[in-house]
Amino acid sequence: MSLPDWLVLGITLLSIISYGVWKSRGAKNIEGYLLADRKMPWYNVGLSVMATQASAITFLSAPGQGYSDGLRFVQFYFGLPLAMVVLCITFIPIFHKLNVYTAYEFLEKRFDNKTRSLTAFLFLLQRGLSTGITIYAPAIILSTILNIDVNYTIVINGFLVIGYTVYGGAKTVSYTQLFQMSVIFAGLFLAAYMVVHLLPDNVSFSDALHIAGKMDKLNAIDTKFDLNNKYNIWSGIIGGFFLQLSYFGTDQSQVGRYLTGKSIAQSRLGLVMNGLIKIPMQFFILLIGVMVFIFYQFHKTPVFFNKVEVTRLENSAYKNDYKKLEQAYTLAGDEKQVQVTGLVNAIHRKDETAIHEAKIKVWAADKKSNAIRKDVTKLMEKNNPKADVNDTNYIFLSFITQQLPVGVVGLLIAIIFLASMGSMASGLNSLASTTVVDFYKRLYKKDGNDKTYLSASRWATVAWGTFCIVVAFYASKLGNLIEVVNILGSLFYGTILGIFLVAFYMKHVSGTAVFYAAIIAEAFIVYAWIINLTAFLWLNVIGCLTVMLLAFSIQFILNKRRVADNRN
Repeated sequence: MSLPDWLVLGITLLSIISYGVWKSRGAKNIEGYLLADRKMPWYNVGLSVMATQASAITFLSAPGQGYSDGLRFVQFYFGLPLAMVVLCITFIPIFHKLNVYTAYEFLEKRFDNKTRSLTAFLFLLQRGLSTGITIYAPAIILSTILNIDVNYTIVINGFLVIGYTVYGGAKTVSYTQLFQMSVIFAGLFLAAYMVVHLLPDNVSFSDALHIAGKMDKLNAIDTKFDLNNKYNIWSGIIGGFFLQLSYFGTDQSQVGRYLTGKSIAQSRLGLVMNGLIKIPMQFFILLIGVMVFIFYQFHKTPVFFNKVEVTRLENSAYKNDYKKLEQAYTLAGDEKQVQVTGLVNAIHRKDETAIHEAKIKVWAADKKSNAIRKDVTKLMEKNNPKADVNDTNYIFLSFITQQLPVGVVGLLIAIIFLASMGSMASGLNSLASTTVVDFYKRLYKKDGNDKTYLSASRWATVAWGTFCIVVAFYASKLGNLIEVVNILGSLFYGTILGIFLVAFYMKHVSGTAVFYAAIIAEAFIVYAWIINLTAFLWLNVIGCLTVMLLAFSIQFILNKRRVADNRN
């Protein structure tokens, strides 16, 4: 990066972090530290909810997802608006009425200690792992820019966020996220404009969409019902509904954001805002990825986008083999450019026969390029069995750093960092609040004062931050990060949601019944994932319904046994 880019990056990050710290000025008690004194307006709640969900993974991996797989991923969010309605009607009023710090306090009031502890533990495990993965995404950026090992940048980024989260707690998180999302939206529109602007003069935005359609990148809707298909309209609406309902209704990283609202109405408005904006925003980000794909049809494409892995290969015993593959890839790319240009000319002539013929040639050229890429990844694995051979997370970053003008690069990289900081800070704040409120305060230090619990919250933030940094060291082996985070959530969210739905709607079920139902259901979900029983979104549905069915059945058995004992 150039000096102006570094200045833009540094000034943007420093300004936003300083703003958040200044607005919070340090929390004086546990309510201020964990819930920002419950005084946030609806727009602050809404943007904070969005910033928590929109981590750096969204702005690194989602364009890469659009580049490699088109728009199909947007179906993942189709259940979100319906989930927001249910949350506004059921979850928010109950949580506000009970004046809870965490969602899991409600479970003790409804069931018992062990059910609350189990659910809080499942959340801590899932959120700790997920937050660790969010640290890895911006670390990729620094690693690529500075050409140093990603483990060093993981530590730098991790402790930076730990620092300002420990200082100000939820207030710093909320105020920082408000500023973050404003800059992020501006940056996204700028990125979209630039990628279209950089297309050849004879290729309009409409032409780019035509080419994307012919190359199967605009496949936003898939109506075919298939349990093994990760992304179709049915898995999105049904599986996505259960996942989003659990994420926003039972995950403390989100519950903590709308509990900061000054009233039920303000919290509801914040969630409605998120429900209305999220799908268009995600579609837009994926479309940017598709446009980056089209850009590279007319320009030289890196044979592999992760520069660190390429450098290792270039300095290895296989460097000559790599050079041959790189040369072959360049020739295949030149051939594909010719075929894509032919497709553009056919589109301009509106000659359907020529368009069909050109499409076949483009597909054949693309298949040839992909085969060479696959040979390169095999060479990487041969050189280093631990090599990161999935470069989806590096595609958009590579485009930004190599193709955009000075100043814009620094701003867009700052945006990705900001997204990471917002999501990670919310995650750490929720992990600390759950640890202190659901375990430390309840089981260890029942008679502590505000100062004691505030200190414990800060230490819990440091401890969980360190844990997340350790998790981030292993994130490179997991593949596309935006998929990994959602798969990880699907392993736990169905079970957690099932517990809450039993609490809300199955009044006759006791804590003992739902406790054992949750343990059995969670074991089954993990087993189903291991044997690849179904696409991950359906695990949310299966987990939730399994808990409810088992809880009902176990309660029925317990009732019969109780009746029998009374007779005896």
